[in-house]
Amino acid sequence: MGQDLRNWNIEDEGYWASTGKAIATRNLWISIPSLLCGFAVWLYWGIITVQMVNLDFGFAKSDLFTLGAIAGLTGATLRIPSTFFIRIAGGRNTIVFTTALLMIPAIGAGLALQDPDTPLWYFQLLAFLSGIGGGNFSSSMSNISFFYPKKIQGYALGMNAGLGNFGVTTMQILIPLAMTMGIFGGESRTLVNTSGTLIGKIPAGTETYIQNAGLIWLVFLIPLAVIGWFGMNNIRDEHVSPNIPNPLGAFATITGMLMIGFITAAFGLWLLLPTVDGGLPTSGFGVSKWIVLPIVIAATVLGLKMIPGAVGQNLSRQYKIFGNKHTWAMTVIYTMTFGSFIGYSAALALTIKVVFGFTHVAGADGVMMHDAVNPNGPSALMFAWMGPFIGALIRPIGGMMADRLGGARVTQWISIVMVGSALGVAYFIQQAYASATPEQYFYPFLGLFLILFAATGIGNGSTFRTIAMVFNKEQAGPALGWTAAVAAYGAFIIPKVFGEQLKAGHPEYALYGFAIFYAVCIAINWWFYLRPGAYVKNP
Repeated sequence: MGQDLRNWNIEDEGYWASTGKAIATRNLWISIPSLLCGFAVWLYWGIITVQMVNLDFGFAKSDLFTLGAIAGLTGATLRIPSTFFIRIAGGRNTIVFTTALLMIPAIGAGLALQDPDTPLWYFQLLAFLSGIGGGNFSSSMSNISFFYPKKIQGYALGMNAGLGNFGVTTMQILIPLAMTMGIFGGESRTLVNTSGTLIGKIPAGTETYIQNAGLIWLVFLIPLAVIGWFGMNNIRDEHVSPNIPNPLGAFATITGMLMIGFITAAFGLWLLLPTVDGGLPTSGFGVSKWIVLPIVIAATVLGLKMIPGAVGQNLSRQYKIFGNKHTWAMTVIYTMTFGSFIGYSAALALTIKVVFGFTHVAGADGVMMHDAVNPNGPSALMFAWMGPFIGALIRPIGGMMADRLGGARVTQWISIVMVGSALGVAYFIQQAYASATPEQYFYPFLGLFLILFAATGIGNGSTFRTIAMVFNKEQAGPALGWTAAVAAYGAFIIPKVFGEQLKAGHPEYALYGFAIFYAVCIAINWWFYLRPGAYVKNP
């Protein structure tokens, strides 16, 4: 246990049965909870911000949406360097170190949430650091792929990705429960608005421990780092990690590559975010996100390529995927599926709180007012976990459907469902945000949103099938890493768009925009993979 592996010949059935399977299984079952915690720390701002509203931290609701957006942009950007960690630093070194790094934002959040005078910029900085958890997906998937023979890689990667994604649901259930108890000490705070957990509402006036939203993850991260150090392995063969340095050297290499992602993400946020009182210093230009994101992605790719020595040489070979037209088609399509899943996961709880937790009535001047608490509003913390749970649980069904019917065909069907669901959600949000009794529209809204989540989950499975079919063996891995990195920007785009449209008074416009994007994806999928004479027919 913990030692480096050599002559890792898992395609030999005898070696696999006698030696490989037990080692691979151990590495997988340490990898899964580590990745789960990464997803949880990355996306917990969606739940924390709801409780910040319930405790009246004094920040504008649109400013709170920036926390999830910042974490989303950083996490997606860090996936780009994380794709290449395993060959350069080794699997055990990478998983242990990146899991341990999650303790920094978790402790920081626990401390900051105890102080009612903590400024917005400090929470934004912690959201920036929590993006480490989003980046961990690419390195985790790359690592597990080397431990299993090709005939069961689908199982291994599906378990790692699927159960790792349950970090979103786990977080949305665990954090509300943890906040009800003084587990770690510290002062409690009194709820100004109604809160809740999985099992029911919590009335205003109840004491709560919001700091536990960050501190609870130390219960898992500390033992996982120790277990990973003693239980995981680096594979030192030529095709995996042949020339890795000692652990401290590996940690330094990972840190340097992460810093490139942090720098480019910070530059993007500096350009992007408007100047906010109490927020991080920005350019004040409020540059369009549609301009900033390509700049951030390109700067990260170029920054990594400029690294001298073996790292830069390794990346040059991987970058051949950018000359393949399918890379760009599948990047857009996978963004529709996984990008929507992760973005809605980040934004759903706060959207429920803002749209249905307040009444919406016209003031004396005819201007709509959205500040009065709705006593009959649903608890966001009771319902927000359902969407990510369904989206993650149904993913294997999408893969099985795609294996039987063809990936592109299944993708086409779910794209149509996503257009219809998004338009339906938009309608009910529009009705609710102009109503003194928005709760009457909640269950149709929730039902359509759950259908939307289910469609994204099925689409995740079907797009994996298409990627595996249209790329050769050398390009399939880098293409999957690249598409996963770009799609993860959905965790930035969707909360950002919701926050902008909410501030403008028309949150339904966000869903109209997403529906238009899904319609474009239908056309791309048809042109590349379904039309007569398609480049690859229904892969």
